[in-house]
Amino acid sequence: MQWRKGSKVMIELIQFPWSPFCLVQRRILEFAGVPFKITNIPSNDRSLVWKLTRGRYYQVPVVRDGRTVVFEVADDSQVIAKYLDVKLELGLFPRAWDGVQDILWRYIEDAVEACTFRLNDIHWRRFVPPAEQLDFLRFKERRFGRGCLDQWRRERAHWQRLLVERILPFERMLETRPFLLDARPRFVDFDLWGMLANYLYSGQYRLPARCPRLRAWYDRMERAQLRQFEP
Repeated sequence: MQWRKGSKVMIELIQFPWSPFCLVQRRILEFAGVPFKITNIPSNDRSLVWKLTRGRYYQVPVVRDGRTVVFEVADDSQVIAKYLDVKLELGLFPRAWDGVQDILWRYIEDAVEACTFRLNDIHWRRFVPPAEQLDFLRFKERRFGRGCLDQWRRERAHWQRLLVERILPFERMLETRPFLLDARPRFVDFDLWGMLANYLYSGQYRLPARCPRLRAWYDRMERAQLRQFEP
């Protein structure tokens, strides 16, 4: 199941480029240092995902690895990351951090993501292609209520304060180590990076000045490569 150097099969990541969960998987693949292909699909056309998953799934990301198609099975599953971890021998889910990572990624994908996606989405016209904007707006308003994007824009200061409060525990975690859990990136590092990369996606924000360690950690995560941590 492990990656073989020289393999002709290229892993394909099917995604929306601004999705925080797609950003997580993209950074994992970049970290691995293996060839991979990105396929960006229109946010209003999930037909490729529906076809690949044989009518079982319509969300992103999806990973295609030859004949194998990998997708999440629940809101809090990490099927794709665990598949890539085993296949590429990345060390993202060591047994020593079992349970701890489960708690952390649920917090990251709930409390942190609730702030970051709203703050990014208020700038939706900057990154959603014009042909997809009507369906993007319709999807958001059907899920969160009419006028939700305008409401989040009015509440921007509130969501920014809340984001700082919710990421300060990670700032403290980095006082004694270069990554969130130990001396190398684990899955939760990539997960938090993806939420913050989504926050920064529109180009309208910077990471909070109150979090200098997180800012330095984010830069390390941008540059991190598996070969740096191999014996």
